Amino acid sequence: MITLEDLESFTEDDDLDPDSFGDNADLDGQNEVMEQEDQDLLLQDRLLNFWQDVGRGHAIDIPKDMAQPIQQLTTDMENTPEREKVPFTLVTHEKRDNVPYEKRVYQKAFWACVTMQNDTYEQSICAGFMKLMRYICQQNTLGRYLGMTVPIVTVVRTDETRTTLSRAVTVAYHLPCHHQHQPPMPADPDITIETWPSTVAYARPFSGQTSESSILREINAFSEVLDPLEISVSDSFIVAGYTSLAATHRHNEVWFLERH
Repeated sequence: MITLEDLESFTEDDDLDPDSFGDNADLDGQNEVMEQEDQDLLLQDRLLNFWQDVGRGHAIDIPKDMAQPIQQLTTDMENTPEREKVPFTLVTHEKRDNVPYEKRVYQKAFWACVTMQNDTYEQSICAGFMKLMRYICQQNTLGRYLGMTVPIVTVVRTDETRTTLSRAVTVAYHLPCHHQHQPPMPADPDITIETWPSTVAYARPFSGQTSESSILREINAFSEVLDPLEISVSDSFIVAGYTSLAATHRHNEVWFLERH
């Protein structure tokens, strides 16, 4: 019988004479491929509609061209539930005033980054993540799926009183280990490949949706724990997301970065 590889090798100019395949079993194979393609398109539509419903709740538009990346990431989650995590070395696990946190060391690495400046924090991270999804799902110099890592992080800044977030938000994706030696370049000029230096981070977990108010609350709560220790930290903070933006139960962390 003709294989799927054989079918894929034909071009539009090939003479696909059914008699040359021997019997009708080969036509059945073609029909199965077409049925699978129809099922894939139906799944894409359903996933896109779900994301669009979630997006509307935050005044975020999810365009139709996101259907394929959304399906790709969903399939990856089903096939590889254990995602590659950004590697770090745990220094200490602490608990102060009933607040657990960890001191970690993250090594020098390549990250794909995009900075957005929308009306709200939620709009900025969603717009940035959609750009990164396209990069991860084929819009790169390799032309193929790169693989997902967690967490996806956003770099935020506040005013001196830590009561307001800046409008500019950087969304970043850690390149998988097998792409760290030679990162694929993005097709989108808004995405840059940056080398982040080795960093000491203080990480505290929190759950739920991430919004400007919830992030400021978490930053200030963690500040109350770390400030008495007189640790010199950067004026930039990181919000790390380990679950999908569309997930009901979100696993997040806030990171304070030790100043060099």
